[in-house]
Amino acid sequence: MRADVLVVGAGLAGLWTATELAWRGHDVVLADRRSSLDTTVRTTGIFVRRTLEDFDLPPEHLGPPIRRMVLYPPSHRDPVTLDSRHDEFRVGDMAALYLELATRAKTAGVRLELGTRYLGSRGGVHQLHGPGGPVEARATFVVGADGARSAVARELGLDRNRELLVGAEEVFEVPRRDSRPDAVPAFHCVLDPRLAPGYLAWVLDDGQHAHVGVAGYPDRYPHGLRDALRRFAATAPGLAGVPVPDAVERRAGPIPVGGLLRRVAGPRGLLVGDAAGAVSPLTAGGLDPCLRLSAHAADVLDRALRAGDRRELARYDGAALRARFRGRLALRRGLSLVRTPAMAAAGVAALRTPPGRAAARRILFGHGSFPDPRPGNSSSRDRPRPAATFV
Repeated sequence: MRADVLVVGAGLAGLWTATELAWRGHDVVLADRRSSLDTTVRTTGIFVRRTLEDFDLPPEHLGPPIRRMVLYPPSHRDPVTLDSRHDEFRVGDMAALYLELATRAKTAGVRLELGTRYLGSRGGVHQLHGPGGPVEARATFVVGADGARSAVARELGLDRNRELLVGAEEVFEVPRRDSRPDAVPAFHCVLDPRLAPGYLAWVLDDGQHAHVGVAGYPDRYPHGLRDALRRFAATAPGLAGVPVPDAVERRAGPIPVGGLLRRVAGPRGLLVGDAAGAVSPLTAGGLDPCLRLSAHAADVLDRALRAGDRRELARYDGAALRARFRGRLALRRGLSLVRTPAMAAAGVAALRTPPGRAAARRILFGHGSFPDPRPGNSSSRDRPRPAATFV
């Protein structure tokens, strides 16, 4: 098997990178260990306003808009409610979204190899294992879109995520809003280090589905993550009187929060998505960074393939982008130090003040979730022109 680019991992980052490259005329193979992309969904799937404005996502696979954030102390009493004039969040049906984006990828010419594991490279040849057995792939570049614990990063000698949260959530359908006249679509967040050490517990109810979850540092869960989720689900705010059906989808996975990695590219390839640490250190939101960095990766790879020059990958500089995260990395360190309910309650109390509310609105409703690595390219809605492939 020969290709210009081998992309490993068909999550949002891998699908987007592969499709953009294929639209530009490059020969792309996209391999994923799953036999079907609508299984093993790990992300909550929260898309922020900036992403919805700049990227062409199929609206039929997005839930109703959410304008309200509610921030709670451990007691769940006296929360801070923030309402926006804009539609700030929509939750994607990620299983359906992956399938739709896979269709787009194949239409663009991507060769999608499912049920195929990446085993590394030997003598410059990438070793895969597919449904029919071992496969060798010769590609000019390899893209690691294989998650927070990327095997491609290790193979390429690039940086790997060291600061990880673990998260788990339950997803289920809720009664229609017209049967709950007082219900408002909202994103409820609880700051409680007993349930979510170093992060948040959440209830996201958009009127169609509820996502109930917790996340935190794994070494601070004395009884395990699932126990914390069970305890939170029993008293979760925002779902009073809402029955939980028997059919509940459960998700779990690691969340990198150490900020974008410094070395995310080398002569043989680069990293995107969680593999590159492209997750907001403070909010742990990863879909906006994922798409922006994936679009940038496609630009850089396109230049390298057109020019036949591997040095073009030096433009893909994680260290330069990371420098723009100093404030959020500092806030991440501050949040990691919240160890007691009293500290959490004091933090929420500070958010009730005018400066605190202003800061919360800037973080939660602002456009600064991730620096745009493609200056002058505010949108990826226009299809790129085909290009000649690397010889």
